[in-house]
Amino acid sequence: MTDDSVPWRYRVRHVTRYDYDGEVAHSHQMLRLMPRFMPHQTTLHHEVRISPEPAYSVEGEDALGNPITRLQIDRPHDSLIVDARMEVEVRARPPRPAAESLPWEAVVESLRYAAQPIDLLELEVRRYRGESPYVRIKQDFNAFAQECFEPGRPVLETAEALMNLIHSQFTYAPGETEISTPLMEVLHNRRGVCQDYAHVMIACLRSRGLAARYVSGYLRTLPRDGEPEEELVGADASHAWVAVHAPPYGWVALDPTNNLRVGRDHVTLAWGRDFGDVSPLRGVILGVGEHTLTVNVSVQPLPTPA
Repeated sequence: MTDDSVPWRYRVRHVTRYDYDGEVAHSHQMLRLMPRFMPHQTTLHHEVRISPEPAYSVEGEDALGNPITRLQIDRPHDSLIVDARMEVEVRARPPRPAAESLPWEAVVESLRYAAQPIDLLELEVRRYRGESPYVRIKQDFNAFAQECFEPGRPVLETAEALMNLIHSQFTYAPGETEISTPLMEVLHNRRGVCQDYAHVMIACLRSRGLAARYVSGYLRTLPRDGEPEEELVGADASHAWVAVHAPPYGWVALDPTNNLRVGRDHVTLAWGRDFGDVSPLRGVILGVGEHTLTVNVSVQPLPTPA
C-alpha cells in the first residue's frame, strides 16, 4: 500500500541527437520539453543544453498552452544534440468514481453545435471533438468500440471499458509502426506502440461525438524503493496516453498501453489533438537532406520528501 498524500519526485533526462549526412547551414527548432504546470504536477528544476549553442532561444506557449522553446542555430553543423533535464513532483489525482460520471449520450449532446454563445471552457473542450491530421473519424472505429457504448452507461466507465478493450486486443510491437502509418492500418493489424494505442482510442471516442485529447510525457522507468516490480510498458522512451472529457470531473487521463488511469507514475509534458501538436522537437533546416535520429529517455524516482 502507498500513501496517496505523498508526492512522488522524478529526475528526467531526455536526450535527442540528430546526425546529418552533411553540413546544415541554418536551423530553426521548436521544443516541447518542459512539463506543463498542473494542479497535481510541479516542475522543481528544468534546463535544456543544446549543441551547437543557438544564436537565440526564447520561451513561450503554443496555441494549446503547452510550454515551448524556439531557437535558431545560424552556424554550420553536422549534428544537433538537445539534452533536456528536469526534476518534477507529481501528486495523486482526486478519486473520480466512474459510475458517477454523466451518461455518455448526455455528454455527446452537450458537445453538439448549438446556435448560442458558449464560454471559453466549452470552446476548448470542443477543440478535441473533431478530426485531426492523425485521427480520422471512421465507421470502423465505431464498430470496433461498439460493445463499450451501452445505452446510458457513464462516460468514464465507457472510456475505461474502451481502454480495456484496446489493451486486450492490441499487441505492443515496437518498430512495426511509425508516425506516418495510417491509423486504419493500425486498427486492422492490432499492433503498435503507445502513440498508436492513444490515437486509436481517441478515434473511437471522437467517432461517437466525445472529446478526447492526446497527451505526451514520460513513464516511471524503475520501481520505487520498497515497492514490487511492475511491468509498465512504454518506459525508457517518450510515452503517450489519452484524456477524455468526462463531466462532472472534467478531463480524466487514461493510459491504454498499460490499461490504467494516469497517476503518479506519469509526468505530463504536453497535450493536443494528436501527436502532431505535441512533437518534442520539430524544426526546419537549410542544407542536408538525410539524418539519423537517436533518442534516449530516463525517468528515475527520487526520494520522497520528508
